[in-house]
Amino acid sequence: MTTKIHMLADALGRPLCLVVTAGQVGDVTQAKALLHGQSGSAVLADKAYDSNALRETIAAMKAEAVIPSNRTRKIIIPHDAEAYRHRNRIERCFNRLKHFRRFATRYDRRAIHFKGFTYLAAAMIWMA
Repeated sequence: MTTKIHMLADALGRPLCLVVTAGQVGDVTQAKALLHGQSGSAVLADKAYDSNALRETIAAMKAEAVIPSNRTRKIIIPHDAEAYRHRNRIERCFNRLKHFRRFATRYDRRAIHFKGFTYLAAAMIWMA
């Protein structure tokens, strides 16, 4: 069984919220859990998070959805390309987490142990 990390990061690329799921779980299904109780002026996400329901959730937060349209979408919704360039901060955050060998190789057999170490690694990123 594989696992997948869904993460919310702040503007500085530090992890705020993490969700560990099975590998086959879609990204957009975890977005509401990540955004619950958060605030901000914009939400940057990749094409996997392109859905009308998520865009409505982001609009209810009074934030801008900076999500490129999925190629299967019939009507393309434009996004702020300049703001989308900053999405690499989340990728850099994942890269910082992968500096921890245990995270990168996923030694832990149980998801709860993997999640616990992921929280520990995230805390260490905040302290750095």
